[in-house]
Amino acid sequence: MNWKGILLVLSAPSGAGKTSLCQAAVKLIPRLMHSVSYTTRSPRDGEVHGRDYCFVDEQAFENMKREGEFIEWARVHGHLYGTSRKALHDIQKQGSDVILDIDAQGALKLMPLKELNAVFVFVVTPTFAELETRLRNRRSDPEEEIQLRLRKARDEIAQFEKYDYLLVNDDFDKALKDLASILTASRCSVKQVDHQWLEKEFIRE
Repeated sequence: MNWKGILLVLSAPSGAGKTSLCQAAVKLIPRLMHSVSYTTRSPRDGEVHGRDYCFVDEQAFENMKREGEFIEWARVHGHLYGTSRKALHDIQKQGSDVILDIDAQGALKLMPLKELNAVFVFVVTPTFAELETRLRNRRSDPEEEIQLRLRKARDEIAQFEKYDYLLVNDDFDKALKDLASILTASRCSVKQVDHQWLEKEFIRE
């Protein structure tokens, strides 16, 4: 019996907690691996190359883009972000599921690609004021960038209906359990069944 690896795509405005949810989900949920995106922005305090992001300069990113190494890429808040095509395929070929945190631009590019076997989740805070509070509490961005991220957030949230699920990150532990439930339900979807196995074992005489 063969099972397809699921690509669990999380999008959210900056400050909603999608990266923290992804990291916690990988620790909590068996057979779930994190796809690490590439970016040209500088690491924030505590971020580690290869764990949080693969940090590269613009020339290296442009070279990868030209070689077709990204399944999607976008410029967000003045920085480039991209998802490795090979990394996704390698994980899914192992039969493992992949969790990927990308912005709405990137997610919209992935939605038409049915071969990815993807489930799309949009993460929000309970209020816009809470989102602004979390952004400011990070103390990692200048005021100009905070305002840019807040303006961008309204445009991103307006895309929520294109996603499969909306996850409100009010209580982190509850949001993490809800995310695990989404993946569990997706693993049990009829779309996940190996039809040849089912027909051979139960339908054909």
